[in-house]
Amino acid sequence: MIIGLVRHGQTDWNAVGRIQGQTDIPLNEEGIRQAKALGRRIASEDRQWDAVVSSDLERANETARIIAEAIHAPLLPGDERLRERYFGEMEGLTRSERLDRWGSEWPVEHVDGIEPMEALRERAHAFVEQWRQERSDISLLVVSHGGLIAALLPILCESIGDDHIGNLSYSILEWNNEGWTPLLYNCTAHVEV
Repeated sequence: MIIGLVRHGQTDWNAVGRIQGQTDIPLNEEGIRQAKALGRRIASEDRQWDAVVSSDLERANETARIIAEAIHAPLLPGDERLRERYFGEMEGLTRSERLDRWGSEWPVEHVDGIEPMEALRERAHAFVEQWRQERSDISLLVVSHGGLIAALLPILCESIGDDHIGNLSYSILEWNNEGWTPLLYNCTAHVEV
């Protein structure tokens, strides 16, 4: 099995540093441009993707649709297990608003309503494991969110750190009987062009 992990394109909230979490924000013009750029990149490569699947949130689903059309791959229904972490009271706030409200030393885990990190990891890993067990022959391109991808990658591959996952970041992992091997990690070359 080969899995590609892509973070959705930019939204207006990304542009100003608002935490989106599970608030359903659409792509902005830059996000659409980014998705088209990655679609062109993937279409120009030799690797073929059997299907594209995304979070059921609009920004991820629209990114997935643009890429699926560019590479002529089927777009599967969105999967809520691929949603971003729910950030409770922090959703919609900028960094300065968060600092004003909680100060610089507050632990994220104590914000009311936030989804526990372990729950995020469990649902993301459950998604991958279901696909691996049921369709070990597939090359699946997954479009999700930065927090989810950053939490998932180190679970799948211990050599991968907890790096920031930028908009339209592209990673590829391959399964063999001993585990996942990174073929590409957190690449944004297509966005920087």
